[in-house]
Amino acid sequence: MANQERQSILCPNCRKLISVDESPCPYCGLRNPGSRWKNNFLTKGILEGDLVRQITIVCVVMFILSILVSRTATRISLNPFGFLSPSNRALILLGATGTIPIDTFHRWWTLLTANYLHGGLLHILFNMIALRQIAPLTVQEYGTYRTFSIFTISGVGGFLLTYLRGTPLTLGASAALCGIIGAALYYGKSRGGYFGQALYQQLIGWVIGIFAFGFFVPGIDNWAHGGGLVCGIATGFLLGYSERTPENMFHKMLAAVCVLATLAALTWAVILTFAISFGA
Repeated sequence: MANQERQSILCPNCRKLISVDESPCPYCGLRNPGSRWKNNFLTKGILEGDLVRQITIVCVVMFILSILVSRTATRISLNPFGFLSPSNRALILLGATGTIPIDTFHRWWTLLTANYLHGGLLHILFNMIALRQIAPLTVQEYGTYRTFSIFTISGVGGFLLTYLRGTPLTLGASAALCGIIGAALYYGKSRGGYFGQALYQQLIGWVIGIFAFGFFVPGIDNWAHGGGLVCGIATGFLLGYSERTPENMFHKMLAAVCVLATLAALTWAVILTFAISFGA
């Protein structure tokens, strides 16, 4: 009788080489480490590739949709922040958040979708530039899974705070971006040393600039920024960074929940928008 080869895999949690039929993992105790769900969906099916690029693509697609739905793409404004701006109707349909969407239409899922909507060309341009400058550091120090969870949770937390304050309508990736900054602030302060202190001081400059900009420029939601920043610090502390706690199965499962909830909310927003705008 020919000997059958035992397949080997990397444990989805501790990343050590084990047999595919091990249960639990002899190193970390993870149950059923060879299951297809844990090895394909959690380790290969989500957040593969460049996270910054993926978030940017979703934001750009949603921005183009908001322009198409509002039919105001050619509107000219003397205010540069109002150039190429979607209508409020289009933004509400596609998932802007605040007291109007939540209290009037009971759209609690807009706390997720508002992260990917923007009110004008400069709005999305500034946010995507900031994302490209800051998020790679967080991905490096926290990992892709934790970074996306921080981004999602901070966006929801920031928008929840501004909703509780009574903001009628708000949107944009900046609340989630402030969460990324908050997590990086926690990392720099916690790590210490020359690199940690230099990073912390640089990010403090970012925070001061963001809130000063929001104070002097009308229409900027500093409550969402503040809520996102606090959530980012708290989430960075609770999830830990790679030097202290390598990414594990809990981090991957949390990221999976954030991905599925975000995709479900965005898909539902687009379906409702097209049904209302182009339906009979």
